[in-house]
Amino acid sequence: MQYDTRENFEFYQNEYGVDFSDVQGQENIKRTFEIAAAGGHNVIIIGPPGARKTMLAKRIPLILPPLNLYEALETTKINSVAGKLGTDAHLISIRPFQAPHHTVSDVALVGGGSIPQSGEISLANNGILFLDELPEFKRSALEVLRQPLEERHITISRARVFIDFSANFMLIASMNPCPCGFYLHSEKECICPPGAV
Repeated sequence: MQYDTRENFEFYQNEYGVDFSDVQGQENIKRTFEIAAAGGHNVIIIGPPGARKTMLAKRIPLILPPLNLYEALETTKINSVAGKLGTDAHLISIRPFQAPHHTVSDVALVGGGSIPQSGEISLANNGILFLDELPEFKRSALEVLRQPLEERHITISRARVFIDFSANFMLIASMNPCPCGFYLHSEKECICPPGAV
């Protein structure tokens, strides 16, 4: 499917499988997300297992402004170079949502390799990078996020090549308040020792 007119591009900007209006109640967190989306702020969601943290995070792209044509071209170009587009691919018209598993390697997150490729942070450019169960990620993987979060790009240097990848993303992370997940829970008692909390 090709987008030969601006009208077609704008039509497909609303092609999401979920909706922010699916979230019932939870007015405080919805308002927090609206403020974060308006300012491009990063967010960490802390709550017990089953609090629907992931469900909420997946709906944040729906309240971000739609991609403009320049952002859509940039996002499509990054995905094309990374080999993420099929043969019948078209211009990407919705904001990316990348959710790497907590076992992701530093290289897979940042990009690189012997033949440098885009990592998860570049694939999340103009969209969301979601880190579920944040404390489970390796410290080294989290450390490599510092520069891209500050500078909005990542530079990969190798002996024969020097590549600069765009990394303008909104970081959303989620975690339990303690290892068992029930610290300060209204109904269930936390069984973690104080040092673990």
